[in-house]
Amino acid sequence: MSEMMMTTERRDEALPERWSAQRKTEVVLRVVRGEAIDEVAREIQVPVHEVEEWRRVFLEGGQQGLKRRGLDPEERELRRLQAKIGDMTMRLELAERLLEKRGFAEDVRRLRK
Repeated sequence: MSEMMMTTERRDEALPERWSAQRKTEVVLRVVRGEAIDEVAREIQVPVHEVEEWRRVFLEGGQQGLKRRGLDPEERELRRLQAKIGDMTMRLELAERLLEKRGFAEDVRRLRK
């Protein structure tokens, strides 16, 4: 058996039948970093158009991810106020527990009504 056939057979064995998202990401990043898409596609034995599709989907997904992080001002204010309410609630609960420990349990119960 020639060395070329053995190398091809070994490479075939290492290639997955179905590509995971992680493996596709690794391939796309190689292309994005400047490796020639046709060489990468040939090496992994996947048609160039499929690698191009992986790259397109990857870049669009990244763009959508960046869009989601930019909240509108109302949403940002809502989240800030929710965090403030959470902080104030926690402080109130801690103050109530401290008052109960210091003998003011009846007063705390009366205030809760």
